[in-house]
Amino acid sequence: MVNDKYRMNLMGDLKSILLATDGSEYSRGAIKEAINFARACKTVLTVLRVLEYNPEFETEGSSYVEKMEQTARKHFDDIREMASEDNVECDIVVRRSIQAYESVVEEAVKQRADVIVMGRRGNTGLKKLVLGSQTAKTIAYAPCKILVVPKDTEIKGENIMLATDGSKYSDAAEQEAINMASRCPFVKNFLAVSVVSSKDKIPEAQKHLDAVKANADKRGVKVETLPLVGDPYKAIVNASMESGTDITIMGSHGRTGIERLLMGSVAERVVALSQGSVLVCKI
Repeated sequence: MVNDKYRMNLMGDLKSILLATDGSEYSRGAIKEAINFARACKTVLTVLRVLEYNPEFETEGSSYVEKMEQTARKHFDDIREMASEDNVECDIVVRRSIQAYESVVEEAVKQRADVIVMGRRGNTGLKKLVLGSQTAKTIAYAPCKILVVPKDTEIKGENIMLATDGSKYSDAAEQEAINMASRCPFVKNFLAVSVVSSKDKIPEAQKHLDAVKANADKRGVKVETLPLVGDPYKAIVNASMESGTDITIMGSHGRTGIERLLMGSVAERVVALSQGSVLVCKI
């Protein structure tokens, strides 16, 4: 298990952590990591469950809603039991909504959350994610950074990777990654990658990476840089697997902005396919 002092250093002293869970097995990794960070930072964990409903179903009677609420209560009891073993206090919040992401974003604003921790459905969910899932929309509209944790993942923080395209959205991710490497003595490898579409654009990628290295040097942080050529999301995911990265840090938007994000951005696809956790940073 990662030392709590080091875990706190990974994302800083988090004052407000929001765990958004859908009650499925895919939330398992997110629940564990949210509890771990809450314990390390000695803060209360807010657990949000959005009960998505279709008004058409409710016309069939109250049994549908009652079943949803009963399932949610059992899920909360399980989380409370896990949290109590680590002496973590939970605040439980239940919202009912047609669009789950709206409730997650509203609760993050209300709680002044430093981070939203979410699970992610299996790798087969890429098509759904790209077409605009609740996770993708949460990433787009959230007021804070979002940590997406695959089902059976543990964040050790030994190998971190920054993906940058030189945009203003990447600046926040760069700062977060450098802070991690600077604060955490257990970070063994810090890799920064930048992806371009063709070999003749490699100098552009190297320019972005040189800027990262210069900023890291100012903090006494060692970073390895790697320019890549190809489809950005594929190159980032492959680099994370080959380097054994357990957390990838990137911006929420690329150079094309929110319209692209909602139609299938690099961030969405990396979140969908990465074997490790992904921290999406906001400006």
